Amino acid sequence: MSMKRVLLLAAYSEILVSIVETSFTVPLKKQHVPVIMNNRTVTRKTAYFGTIHVGLPNPQSFTVVFDTGSGHLFLPASECTDTACRLHRTYSREKSSTVVEVNDDGTEFAADSDEERDAVAIAYGTGEIVGDFVRELVCLGNVSESRAAASASQNCATVRMITAKEMSPQPFSSFEFDGVLGLGLAALALDPEFHVFGQLVKGANALKPSFSVFLSRNDDTPSEITFGGHNEQRMQGAITWAKVESPEEGYWRFKIQSVRVGDEVLPICDVPGGCSGILDTGTSMLGVPPQAVSTLLWHTAREAPDESGSEFDCRRLPGAPMVFDLGDFTVSVDPEDYFRPTPSLIRGNATGELHSICRAALLPVNLQSLGKNVFLMGEPLLKKYYTAYDAHNERVGFALAARPAQDGKPQNSVADVVV
Repeated sequence: MSMKRVLLLAAYSEILVSIVETSFTVPLKKQHVPVIMNNRTVTRKTAYFGTIHVGLPNPQSFTVVFDTGSGHLFLPASECTDTACRLHRTYSREKSSTVVEVNDDGTEFAADSDEERDAVAIAYGTGEIVGDFVRELVCLGNVSESRAAASASQNCATVRMITAKEMSPQPFSSFEFDGVLGLGLAALALDPEFHVFGQLVKGANALKPSFSVFLSRNDDTPSEITFGGHNEQRMQGAITWAKVESPEEGYWRFKIQSVRVGDEVLPICDVPGGCSGILDTGTSMLGVPPQAVSTLLWHTAREAPDESGSEFDCRRLPGAPMVFDLGDFTVSVDPEDYFRPTPSLIRGNATGELHSICRAALLPVNLQSLGKNVFLMGEPLLKKYYTAYDAHNERVGFALAARPAQDGKPQNSVADVVV
């Protein structure tokens, strides 16, 4: 082989290595929080979270929910005295040499200034935080110990983040994660510098403007989020894409043509504007329009076997899937994912007898600013599909998630919005 050919192959190999290294993966831990009624665990809330590192020279480590339904990074501040803050690791400005105190417009805030510090309040579904702003070095996953190395790393970026001085007890006191890192489209952020993923993409190593999420059904199989691409080992087949609807709103939102249970099409989307869905990794239920709840409950409810008793697991009961028609393809949620695990006791109108009924775990969501018929596609859908988020082409992708051989039984269910 000629020396020229050897050099060309070497150069080609370097290019391939460079392509492979344009993505990185952050493992996600899972936490289940039981919901107890009448001394029985009727269902569970679930959260998935990964590790980030903030500041230098000694990076401070935190766990965050990677939330596709919001646009900012917040962490509890060391000054916060709320119970929710005291239960978690808190961010200390004094320990960082890379921190800059800023106002909401990015201008530097002088500590000796007589002016009042800018503050912000942000609602997260069932919770709220109040805080102020800093500009700081943030790394997802591993972090280099030097400023130069961290600044050149594809998984690090200088961003504006919110340091929470107040945190509501729920849901933050119930869960292990310290904060939330928003992965909505850039329009959800107050400013592009607040948008962590956007700042990563602008970094020195040109990270591709896409990421993907795998939520495992089995607690023994780690979940993960991959930045800059996707992990084919977590997929069955190719990704099918749907265009993001109204990207200027900042949500990973797509058009839903119709909704059916099994083969029966329901009239839910037969209204002006139709239906749409939002992929939301911070939601641990299937969120549905309030006016659609009773229709979906009626068409999915099943009576548990008479001999089963109150301990019967509804997720093992056969039933019809909820199917969402996206135009060129469909996605669906199966009974093992949408049923609450514990049956409900319902008294029949005609006989007055109690019946053990398996019901879907649906969360009524009222997002009037986005329209009347918006579905939040949370964990029930995200466990079934490997989902991809392409900011450059403004599209979301779906592929059936790979399921390990031991992952054949339904795991813990969910029953609430986490953030």
